[in-house]
Amino acid sequence: MAKACARHILVKTKEQAEKLKLQLAKGADFATLAKKHSLCNSAKRGGDLGEFSPGTMLKAFDNVVFKKPLLTVHGPVKTKFGFHLIETIYRT
Repeated sequence: MAKACARHILVKTKEQAEKLKLQLAKGADFATLAKKHSLCNSAKRGGDLGEFSPGTMLKAFDNVVFKKPLLTVHGPVKTKFGFHLIETIYRT
């Protein structure tokens, strides 16, 4: 069974997600931004969601984690929770 490890930053607006993505592109630390801005409980772990299987997360989220390039920040990805910036650390 495939598994992946990912981290994310969840915010309310697309604009906020895009601003954070720009900061990341300029070298800002993902975990620091997650702790400061993310609305998810994973914020205290720097946005780390740990390891999970396909179907655990929402489809839009899974599509990024299991199909897009690794170690690249993708998004903003819209879900019912808000807008995510997602980085997949590894897949097995």
